[in-house]
Amino acid sequence: MKVYLDPTEFLDFEDSGIRSLADEAAGEGGSQREQVVRLYYLVRDRFRYDPYRIDLTRAGMKASTVVTRGYGFCITKAALFAAGARALKVPSRLGFADVRNHLATARLLALLGTNVFYYHGYAEVELDGRWVKATPAFNLSLCERFRVRPLEFDGKTDSIFHAYDADNCRHMEYLADRGSRVDLPFEEIRTALLTHYPGMQWIEGADAEGDFAAEATAEAQGVRT
Repeated sequence: MKVYLDPTEFLDFEDSGIRSLADEAAGEGGSQREQVVRLYYLVRDRFRYDPYRIDLTRAGMKASTVVTRGYGFCITKAALFAAGARALKVPSRLGFADVRNHLATARLLALLGTNVFYYHGYAEVELDGRWVKATPAFNLSLCERFRVRPLEFDGKTDSIFHAYDADNCRHMEYLADRGSRVDLPFEEIRTALLTHYPGMQWIEGADAEGDFAAEATAEAQGVRT
């Protein structure tokens, strides 16, 4: 299991910001599972999900960059959680899947040209002798705006996006499993995103100048009126 405990280029848990986050999760003591659960909620809710500011540089995809900037997207937030778990001496790895997301905003879908999200990222941690999936992507406030159930995590059962939202409408469909990795496969992901989303305007540190949370609120209010 040592390979799942070592620091890597992208799961750079020797960074002081990640160490501080892990120390905070461990601060109240308890079992490894309890500490990892606390870490999950810190990553989920302290760092906002922002798909308009995806930095497809090597530095931009590091777990430590999420801490520095205060936001990330599914892949980098999963990387932060996995890195924090390793700092807590809990084996972790990254998992990837292609999903169809029915709750992205109209503006984001127009920029992507599809509602299929390639290389959706989540993390897996080894607790009590088994691997458990955790997806800390959507922060609580964003879930409330989208009217989706926030993903809870107890360290015992897989935490992945539900097929339906709070209004029993289609939410997320898992289309293809791309497997688990010891570290973030940077070149593979970068190539795939630029291939599938040729209209992406937010690469190499640029951004699409959108407010994803505000768009979610506006669209939800439009549906209800």
